[in-house]
Amino acid sequence: MNKRFWGLALVTLVGAIAFSCMAPPSPSPAEKVQVMVSIAPQKYFVERIGDGYVNVDVMVPPGAEPHTFEPRPEQLKALSRSDLYLRIRIEFEDAWMDKLRAANPRMLVVDTTEGIQRLPLPDEFRQAGHAGEAENLDPHIWLSPRLVKTQAQTIYRALVQVDAEHQAAYQANLSRFLADLDALDAEIRQKLQGVQSRQFIVFHPGWGYFARDYGLTMVPIEVGGQEPSAAELARLVTRAKQDQIKVIFAEPQFSQQTATTLSREIGGKVLLIDPLSPDWMNNLRQVADTFAAVLGQKPEVPTRFQPPPAFIAEFLYAPLSWL
Repeated sequence: MNKRFWGLALVTLVGAIAFSCMAPPSPSPAEKVQVMVSIAPQKYFVERIGDGYVNVDVMVPPGAEPHTFEPRPEQLKALSRSDLYLRIRIEFEDAWMDKLRAANPRMLVVDTTEGIQRLPLPDEFRQAGHAGEAENLDPHIWLSPRLVKTQAQTIYRALVQVDAEHQAAYQANLSRFLADLDALDAEIRQKLQGVQSRQFIVFHPGWGYFARDYGLTMVPIEVGGQEPSAAELARLVTRAKQDQIKVIFAEPQFSQQTATTLSREIGGKVLLIDPLSPDWMNNLRQVADTFAAVLGQKPEVPTRFQPPPAFIAEFLYAPLSWL
């Protein structure tokens, strides 16, 4: 029995060693494809597809506002080592793209909005002309699982272009990611299909594609990329009261002062939803849960005054002289 045990153990060990010799070695950090992206959700996409073969840096750090961000000198230096830059047409890219290319002429620059028809920005937001958004098109395409499927395929092609050796691995990872995106889309749709209210107020209009995909209406607080005037804020208060909206959504990258003021005026509260969370898939699930909880609440319908029965009215409104 003892000899048999050790024999099996030896066979297992030899098999494990042989398998490890057959498996391709993991590339060292220096051998990985060096990828630069603009925002954290893109890093999630690239790592899902390039798992094990990519090193991804993010241009916009946590908490920074990507629309007005300016790269630091050390970031431009780091860019010189990149093989690939995946742009997403956020505003700062338009202002800085020439300098980003000049920092590394050999770097491949790929536009991940290829094949995507972007929505126009809300009329309220375009009123004063948002700085840097000359096209007046909504850049927040990463908040739609359906549009991320298109971005994922563009990312896959870009990785293959700079690293054809690992195409099979990228293809397998892409297939798994696309399946997860389909499942996420179906999950969010199921969560939001039966909500009572279909509109929400948010400070920055970053959720237009999400709203379109799931039958919601986004009402932005910002006007022309600026804080609303007193008159504009008053109109929002009126609209929120008429539609019995009690929650104002805000993003951690922006000041919450105006959202807090509006919530106080309507007797509501402010909830934060993060469009730039690095944990992209779980974040969208949590946002969907938050929307379902808030929008799913049936609005309280104020009861209309009912006059009391005649005999009670006679007692209530009788002169006190009879007492």
